[in-house]
Amino acid sequence: MALLTNAALLSRQNSRNALTCIRTVECMRRRSCRYLQHDARARVPPLGFAFDIDGVLVRGEDVIPEARRALAMLEGDNRFNMKIPYILLTNGGGMSEELRCEKLSQKLGTEIKPSQFLQAHTIFKAMAHKYADTPVLVIGGKNDVLRKVAEGYGFKQAYTTLDVLAWNETVWPFHDLSDEERLSTKAVDFSQTRISAVFVFHDPRNWALDIQVMCDAIQSAGIIGGPYTHGKIQGSGEKPVEVVFANPDLIWRSEFDRPRLGQGGFREAFGAVYKALTGTEYPYVQYGKPTKETYDFAKSVLAARVEELYGFRQLPSSIYMVGDNPESDIAGANKANWDSVLVHTGVYEPAEGPPRHTPTFEAENVEEAVKMAIERAAVSQ
Repeated sequence: MALLTNAALLSRQNSRNALTCIRTVECMRRRSCRYLQHDARARVPPLGFAFDIDGVLVRGEDVIPEARRALAMLEGDNRFNMKIPYILLTNGGGMSEELRCEKLSQKLGTEIKPSQFLQAHTIFKAMAHKYADTPVLVIGGKNDVLRKVAEGYGFKQAYTTLDVLAWNETVWPFHDLSDEERLSTKAVDFSQTRISAVFVFHDPRNWALDIQVMCDAIQSAGIIGGPYTHGKIQGSGEKPVEVVFANPDLIWRSEFDRPRLGQGGFREAFGAVYKALTGTEYPYVQYGKPTKETYDFAKSVLAARVEELYGFRQLPSSIYMVGDNPESDIAGANKANWDSVLVHTGVYEPAEGPPRHTPTFEAENVEEAVKMAIERAAVSQ
């Protein structure tokens, strides 16, 4: 009996010892994980970047000479000897993110992934669930390119103003569809198709046709050619047609010597025509730089880029927006409490006086901007 009792005591002691060892190992593992996580976070560069594209990295089809060297620095050729996270944040668009990244990668000599790229209409992905199964008009771009982009986002019934013109050529008798345009259209009876929203994805090619069709849809509660409601749709069960713009830029920089009108110009033209017709202003939703929604969206994409590079999601302690347009790039960055850098290779021209929105600093080009930001980060450590 005493022998069994001693054996039992010995077994209990061994169990306690084993449990103590397990707890010790688990404690060491947790401490090790915390140390490794802290060590990994300590190795993240203290800054990140968001770059505009037109006027900063490219001008039209031409690459700005300093752009390749600037991106090479961010890919590891810098005093930190590590990849510095960056995203491209543009008010441009007109094609899928995948295709645009492929074209930019070839031009810039650096792989640009769709996961680090935001164009003006990328944010429309977040609205697709709301209009997935209802008819919407997609404005802008060439032929049906942006219809296909919209379908890729999740809009199942996306139509173009060329579809409307193919349905009834008297909608706008001043434009004859080319064979290419006609091949891009879908056969739809718009007298039986209620448009629930208009998404202006990119700069329209035919302002007159697009403004006419938008006004028709809005004034007839979505039925193009239907009776005008004169704003009186309460109690009818129908909702007003929502109008959403992707890009507020009034002007942008191309290969031409002077800036060109952008989507913001189209918005102003639409608004002026609608007010002349009805005596009222039509409400709309605006995305794109400098809106808060777009910069908040950009923050989430930049944090995801950090996770892609370093294994955990967080924002760099300093974020630099490098742009050429004070009204969009600099204004938006300042509101988001980012550092802002205004370059002299695009819309802004120093000879015309100081910008209305003051940047953190100015630089001749994107390479100088990146160098200055990295030096500032190094000094502050």
